[in-house]
Amino acid sequence: MNNKKLFTSESVTEGHPDKVCDAISDAVLDDIIAHDANARVACECIATTGMALVMGEISTTHYADIPSIVRRTIDEIGYNDPSLGFDAHTCAVLTSIDEQSPDIALGVDHSMEFKASDRDAYDLLGAGDQGMMFGYATDETPEYMPAPIAWAHKLSRRLTDARRAGDLSFLRPDGKSQVTVEYDGGSVKRIEAIVVSTQHSPDVSIEELREGVRAEIIDKVVDPRLIDADTKIFINPTGRFVVGGPAGDSGLTGRKIIVDTYGGFGRHGGGAFSGKDPTKVDRSASYMLRHVAKNVVAAGLAKRCEIEVAYAIGVAHPVSVFVETFGTGVMEDDRLAELIREKFDFRPAAIIDYLDLRRPIYRATAAYGHFGRMDVDLPWERLSAVERLKESV
Repeated sequence: MNNKKLFTSESVTEGHPDKVCDAISDAVLDDIIAHDANARVACECIATTGMALVMGEISTTHYADIPSIVRRTIDEIGYNDPSLGFDAHTCAVLTSIDEQSPDIALGVDHSMEFKASDRDAYDLLGAGDQGMMFGYATDETPEYMPAPIAWAHKLSRRLTDARRAGDLSFLRPDGKSQVTVEYDGGSVKRIEAIVVSTQHSPDVSIEELREGVRAEIIDKVVDPRLIDADTKIFINPTGRFVVGGPAGDSGLTGRKIIVDTYGGFGRHGGGAFSGKDPTKVDRSASYMLRHVAKNVVAAGLAKRCEIEVAYAIGVAHPVSVFVETFGTGVMEDDRLAELIREKFDFRPAAIIDYLDLRRPIYRATAAYGHFGRMDVDLPWERLSAVERLKESV
């Protein structure tokens, strides 16, 4: 019986127009939450040729110099030359900011009375919206992430690192990667295909570009044991890619939600992360569920674990908790769900307290994924609950 299956995931660099917008949104959030931990922030951005528009609902005691934050972020990404069609020094920065809706605030504002020492006070903070969120983990990579998205992120990150280090002088900020992994009986067998597309300077030949990307990007990132004679490798398959970033395609915050999570391997509730303060369960609950799923797998309770919670706006306790281990668990899924509900508190205020989310840690998540990161210390990635779960079993 042939158990061969192919699965593909993509990643993009920080210079991709959508990721530029994610970075701006999270940079604004970090600046505000660093000065006002109880701020309510829902910040989105649109970027196109010569312009960035920051919009949203923000309630805070802190004055954020949004134009300066936008220009600094764009400059850090690498758009600092007018010849790129979009640069930090000459682009227009527009803002359209309102306060948080009073209807939404009804379920959130009384959280100012919240005290971490009083567990009952966790009920004072209701979910900022209805919706369902998912967390996922698998033991197929050291990051506890699906292999296709793990390899795609590494390729995209290497494109940026090589550009910043000057290893390939023709690289520019925008770029994409895509990896197709072959599975055999649920285990990673090989890589079927790799696609890398990078923005480049106009004077480099396609032959030089492809040779350089193969040597400095693919060969320095991908495990050679996973590449064989049948692996298909495409580097800038359309050829020329000079015009990129917001000058080549408009960008929008929250348009790369699958890149941000599990590359399509785990289910997604639909909510984006960037620009949202931790009272928004789209963000904080997704982080908590990743933490729980990762610790479940690391504790040996399952080889794969997916968890869903759902909320009603203004209500602290989730309306449902669902666990799926795809037949890999050491106990029935309903028993594991009971254990998880017993050991973890999914009320928004409890999540914020447990993961210490009222601090400026979000800008680093705007590119290369929110999960499986080994280059930054993210609280939801810590394996701090492994022993607690083992003891329970």
